[in-house]
Amino acid sequence: MFQEFLISYLNKAKYELIDQGKDYYGEIPELKGVWATGKTLEECRKNLLETFEGWVILRLKKNLPIPNFKIPYKKISFDKVYAKA
Repeated sequence: MFQEFLISYLNKAKYELIDQGKDYYGEIPELKGVWATGKTLEECRKNLLETFEGWVILRLKKNLPIPNFKIPYKKISFDKVYAKA
């Protein structure tokens, strides 16, 4: 579930060459502050994932909303006995 959430946003990432073609810059436009750089595109992607993970952790710690993140739950019926002591 969490990986699917991360992948859904990473698929929306935008990348471009910066510093006269020496480095890559990547960002997730929908999430303010989620950006990274790297010497290669793969390094930039890795750094962007780490930044994104840190962004999510910080928002959880500060009890801030995370766009489009829903925790699935299964409704439990308390009419039935599931275990006996």
